[in-house]
This record gives sequence, structure tokens and C-alpha cells, in this order.
Amino acid sequence: MQTRWWIAVFILSILCRVDARAGQADAWKADWEKSVEAAKKEGQLTLYGSPDFEGLFGEFHKKYPEIKVSGVFNRGADVAKRLMSERRAGQYNADLYVNGMTTGYNVFYKAKALDPIPPLLVLPEVTDSSKWWRGRLPFIDTENQYLFSINGENRIVLGFNTKLVNPAEIKSYWDLLQPKWKGKIVAYDPTLGGSGDSMRFFYHNKSLGPEFIKRILTEMDIVISTDTRQMGDWLAGGKFAFSIFAPVSRMDLDLMQIQGLPVSWFKPDQLKEGTFITGGSGGVALINKAPHARAAKVALNWLLSREGQMAFQRIFTQGNDGPDSMRIDIPKDKVPQGNRRPEGDDSRVMFVDRAEWMDQAPISKFVKEVLEQRKK
Repeated sequence: MQTRWWIAVFILSILCRVDARAGQADAWKADWEKSVEAAKKEGQLTLYGSPDFEGLFGEFHKKYPEIKVSGVFNRGADVAKRLMSERRAGQYNADLYVNGMTTGYNVFYKAKALDPIPPLLVLPEVTDSSKWWRGRLPFIDTENQYLFSINGENRIVLGFNTKLVNPAEIKSYWDLLQPKWKGKIVAYDPTLGGSGDSMRFFYHNKSLGPEFIKRILTEMDIVISTDTRQMGDWLAGGKFAFSIFAPVSRMDLDLMQIQGLPVSWFKPDQLKEGTFITGGSGGVALINKAPHARAAKVALNWLLSREGQMAFQRIFTQGNDGPDSMRIDIPKDKVPQGNRRPEGDDSRVMFVDRAEWMDQAPISKFVKEVLEQRKK
């Protein structure tokens, strides 16, 4: 009799768990359906950010034709300046900021102009951290609330001329300090914004750091350029053996390789200090006092869903340059090979978009001081 009682209790407990799970499923579905209907009634979504997002959210509009998508699309700094100017005038027009997280952090986050994103995430496929790189939702702020990076693409750190360099001899960035490479390195101007990601990599890499930057700038007779196309021509023509610091773009190098020119770049696993990935212009933040809060909620969930992230990868890819979504459960076959995050052990891959590194001022100050020493 007692055995039967325990069996009945066990069966009842299982049924209660099933009912609870079913209730949770019904809860998110009900929340989602309610949010979609409310968003359709609002009928408007206003984005401030990169022009590429205008095309991406055209896909969102196709799915939800009742929600008109408009916005201000320009460079991150210009968009930020306009949005903050409007807010100072009491105008709250933006729902979402969609662009790089450096501006997102240094402008909107610091100005406390953002609302937390997690309370708006409803879809289980979005909130499931196992679907994202390194098993976490890729927020870059310390609170894991405000700045969501959807992109984590590999970037070129070091390009080289294949006739002048045997890549097997270069196992570390420190190998560039060998006397035979003196005067054979061209660098993108490390004081310019385009070098920001790579400078964060070198400056904060524990195996490199300020000492590496100082030595390569002061000891190797580096030529500094502000023209990446010219850098590519010099590299291909053999004037220089290496290009460094946000060097020639992968698209340019790929085109040169197709043309049969002797250029290539080091892959993430070729140098012991590794490489870096960056979000580039792939990020999203929720502007507070958003005029279309329900539409913003639906848009966020769509953007972070499998559907939205596959569209992001497809629309943002141009030729051999494009993003690698932080979602790991979507196809990557269309992601340009050179931009893909390394598979397997990624311990040597540094994600440079971190809140504590977003302030470029210490790096800029250090580099300018080194360049002054170089002139003496």
C-alpha cells in the first residue's frame, strides 16, 4: 500500500513539472503575441545608426508590414551628435541605436541614455545563452544589460609580402623586431580612429602591451601612412615586407591575390599571441524614453533571433568582407573565410570591445608620447 502511495506521488510530481513547463511556454507565447499586436498598433520603429541597418530592417518590415521603419543613418559620431542634441532639446525620437559599441559606450551609456535590454527579450531562442559565443549573451557593459554586440569577426592584424617573408619564420609579433625588418614595415597611423581596434589588441595583450608598441614604433624605422590603398600597393610591390596597425583591408588583399600579386596575412593560429575579433558596426542598444517601446521590443527579438542574425550576416557581407554573428547556431558557410572566428580552442582570440577598454584616451596619449620620442 505504501509503495503504491509513493508511486502515485512520483507520477503526480512529474505531471506537475510538465504542467509548469507548459505554463511557462504559454506565458512567453502570450507575452510575444501581445507585444506584436501592440507593436503593430504603434506602427512605427525609429532607428539611429549605420546605413547598413536600414537595409537589414527592410527584412523586418517585410515580416511585420504594419510597422514602418524609419530613422537617421550616418556615421556613428554624427548620429550620436544628432541624437544627443535632440534629447537636450527635449525631443525623444529614437527607439534603437544600431551601430558600433564604442560610440554606444562612450556617448549613450555614459550619458545614461539607455534602458536595459534583457527585460524585453522574450523568444527562448534569443534568451538561451548556449546559442551564443562562449555561452553568454554578448553584452559588453559590465552590468550585462545595455550594449549588445551581435558581431564578432576576425580582423587582419599583420599583412605581408610572400616574396619577402617566409611566414614559417614569424611565430610571434616580437619577431618583427629582428634587425632585417628595419625599414620594411608600413603601419597605418596609430593615432587615427581606424586603428582603434588593433591598438586595443596590442596595448591590452599581456604578451605584447605598451612595450611592444613603443619598440616597434621607435626601433624599426616604420613608415606611417593614412592611406590603406597605398599601403596595399606598397606591400604588393615589395617596397615593404609587412603592414600593421589596421593594415590593408582583407577585400584589397583578396583582390590582389586574385590578380596574382604576392600578398597574404597571418591567420589567427599562426602567431602565439593570437588575434582579435571585434563587433565593428554590429551592435544594438535600447534608447530610453523610446517613443515606440513595443515596436522596439519586437525589433530587438527579431534582430537577435536566428532569422534576424542570418539576415544580418547576409546583408552586411560585401564581397570577401562581412560579419560573423555572435550566434553559433546559424550557418557560417557564407561568412567570408578570413573573417570567421577560429573554431575549436579560441583562448587566443581577444574580443576587444570590452567596457573597460572603450576609453581610447590612455592609448592615444601613450602613442603620441612615443611618436614624439621617435622624432628626437
